[in-house]
Amino acid sequence: MYLLAIDWWLILEKFILVGAVVTLCLFVAMYSTYAERKIAAFMQDRIGPNRAGPWGILQPLADGGKLFFKEEIIPLASSRFLFILGPALAMITATLTSAVIPWSTPLYLFGREVHMQVADIDIGILYIFGIVSLGVYGIMIGGWASNNKFSLIASIRGASQMISYELAMGLALIALLFMTGSLKMSVIVQNQIENGWHVIYQPLGFLLFFICALAECNRTPFDLPEAENELNFGYHQEYSSMKLGFYLFAEYINMFISGVVMATLFFGGYDIPFVEEAGWGLHPNWLSVIGFVVLLAKSFFFVFVFIWIRWTIPRFRYDQLMNLGWKKLIPLAILNMIVTAVVILLLNK
Repeated sequence: MYLLAIDWWLILEKFILVGAVVTLCLFVAMYSTYAERKIAAFMQDRIGPNRAGPWGILQPLADGGKLFFKEEIIPLASSRFLFILGPALAMITATLTSAVIPWSTPLYLFGREVHMQVADIDIGILYIFGIVSLGVYGIMIGGWASNNKFSLIASIRGASQMISYELAMGLALIALLFMTGSLKMSVIVQNQIENGWHVIYQPLGFLLFFICALAECNRTPFDLPEAENELNFGYHQEYSSMKLGFYLFAEYINMFISGVVMATLFFGGYDIPFVEEAGWGLHPNWLSVIGFVVLLAKSFFFVFVFIWIRWTIPRFRYDQLMNLGWKKLIPLAILNMIVTAVVILLLNK
């Protein structure tokens, strides 16, 4: 009787959605490497990849093939199990964060309403922070298991950096939660559709979140865990083949998902600005597709900004990085939280 009560269609829908989201993340991560090299080439008056396929668009496939067929080396003095676990954990946590993102409005297929969200849980934002926190272990375990002092120093840098900037990121989001009154991602998007994008009301909160996202993704100017001139390539120095590929892919997936999260929390998610989609008279499925494309466009813009910053701003010193996190961003986030609370209290009187 219990088996008969299971909604197998719902399980199939979620299974397909999970596969589609993971595939999308991998595809975007793969071509983010191409975009990074092309944008860097443009900014430095170079050509960039142009041999593999028209305009070099097959270069990511060539790079992936190279990683697959490279010799896989595990240092004899390393901890073999943890050495393999590090990149696997980094890759898994990078993809898991996408589970609570509302990608668009529901689709209507075969008489069913298919929600474009893997899990609309009540603690959506806390889930994202919990998974992001686990990503620290991927870096820390990989650096320690390599039995390389440079890798260990880089992993310690990465762990302390991510923990420090998660505090400011969390405090910046508390002010946003004062406005929505919910941790559910779908409620946050709906609140922006009804009342305007949160970036209008929380510009400082968005700026703090954006800076912390750069640090969480180990992107310039916060790429101290990968400072080649100091640490010989950083925490994944001893890795080769697809274990190295997992670390590199995880960074680009994190960058893409960070863009999606910022678009969802501050820029209305799949909402089209200044437009009432219901008045278009289109089928709900077309509106769902348009909303998905809009969310991707917003997230791709943030990916472009991440790349732009990398090839524009020099790297911080480590003491400057920690001072910025603890002495500047955290006090600003607390101030923003207090001001937001006072304004909301005065408006509700």
